[in-house]
Amino acid sequence: MLLRLTCLLWAIFPFVASAQYDVLIKNGKIYDGTGNAWYRADIGIKDGRITRIGLLPGATANKIIDANYLVVAPGFIDVHGHIESGIMTTPTADNYIYDGVTTVVTGNCGGSEEDIADFFRRTDSLKISINIATLYGHNTVRNAVMKRENRAPTSAELKQMENLVDSAMLAGAVGFSTGLIYIPGTFAQTDEVAALAKRAALQGGVYASHIRNEEAKVTDAIQEAINIGISAGMPVQISHFKVSGRANWGRSKETLQMIEDARLKGYDVTIDQYPYTASSTNLGVRLPDWAFGGGNDSLLARLNNPVTRAQIKKEMLQQLHSYKYKNYSYAVVANYAADSSYNGKSITEINTLLGRKPKPAYEAEAILDMISKGGAQMVYHGMDENDVKYIMGYPFCMVGADAGITVPGKGMPHPRGYGSNARILGKYVRDEKVMSLEEAIRRMTSLAATKFHLKNRGQIHEGFAADIIVFDPATISDHATYEKPHQYSTGISYVLVNGEFVLAEGKHTGRRSGQNLRRDQ
Repeated sequence: MLLRLTCLLWAIFPFVASAQYDVLIKNGKIYDGTGNAWYRADIGIKDGRITRIGLLPGATANKIIDANYLVVAPGFIDVHGHIESGIMTTPTADNYIYDGVTTVVTGNCGGSEEDIADFFRRTDSLKISINIATLYGHNTVRNAVMKRENRAPTSAELKQMENLVDSAMLAGAVGFSTGLIYIPGTFAQTDEVAALAKRAALQGGVYASHIRNEEAKVTDAIQEAINIGISAGMPVQISHFKVSGRANWGRSKETLQMIEDARLKGYDVTIDQYPYTASSTNLGVRLPDWAFGGGNDSLLARLNNPVTRAQIKKEMLQQLHSYKYKNYSYAVVANYAADSSYNGKSITEINTLLGRKPKPAYEAEAILDMISKGGAQMVYHGMDENDVKYIMGYPFCMVGADAGITVPGKGMPHPRGYGSNARILGKYVRDEKVMSLEEAIRRMTSLAATKFHLKNRGQIHEGFAADIIVFDPATISDHATYEKPHQYSTGISYVLVNGEFVLAEGKHTGRRSGQNLRRDQ
């Protein structure tokens, strides 16, 4: 009778005695994201989660991948993105997927969507290939309340901004970001920023800052960011940590020591970096901040006033001299809407094309002419490789490409948007041995997930979301260059986002299995 009952149960529930998965990854070298040594194991995935890790010889699955002793790691988390507009037109986020990124933290440098709840609703409806977490931007909230006014807020205006921060955090933002070199954030004093940061801190948010100066006054700017975190009682993330301008090369030892000193005092301060010696931002940062006060109409009025224009140019040339540059050849156009033939050319080259004398004063005039026609996105070759490598060696430095979602063939964007993670793993880990592979993966995964409170992400761990990549450490490479930026990384065979294959056999599948990662959800 017992034998008959057992046979009957087996007929009704034929899979009770065997594991059954949606996806089974076999024979992988598991780099679990913690920094621990790799180990060999299989991974069983069900309903978007990692359900079993170990030797699973009898397991079955709808899709079985033989990793053949390739690296199996958590999907990379890019902590510094600007993808708000790009995700709406290119929800497949190809440049990130081919670089192994499964999650992007956007809303950086003080710029985010104004209505975070609406942003999440739209991306939920659209369906996306990557996971998205977002910060709430100081420039966004200040512009919403004060436009481009160069003054301190009234008590009523500050209250309005605090209410907007509260709403954004309740909608799921993971923190508050600043871009203190950008308009209108640059007009804000430290106490204003700290007051708004405190509102984000009440909800457990992170303070992520593009600091006020990355050149001669970089130490003052770092200290300001640390002080804001201390005042608000919240963790600090200093964005795209660098020292810019030839006059500042070598100061990374000084600036990085400030981070370590803060940590030794018990303050949660960390940094991120992209692995390149050029930065990328707008052309307007070459002008003094005051020139932009009041908005575009006020700017154009100042440029059309000979006296004011001369003062602007004078301060531009003083800035150039302080950087110890002879001209503007270090400034290269990435995208100039008014004349795409400028794309890929330096300001020095553009000045020559205009038939002007090869002098910085005339190059400054070329910049002002471009600003009056809408400005441009630029690439600035202003850092030293030794500083980049020294910063990269710091154990609390994460990876952030500081990029948007690129469109192949459009403009001449910074190559970091295509190859930041592959470049670190190929050039700096495999070839130059700046750090171990285990350590690099930790920086790209669990360190980032912990900092931004991304629950059940960033590790190969049972119960965690199945954001997983499979790659060959011997061949992973970036191919994007400043001259030919539109080239995807190679060497990554598979990318799973929430358990679904978004990249398979090195090709994007078109799957949109990404999710919005609201704070603490």
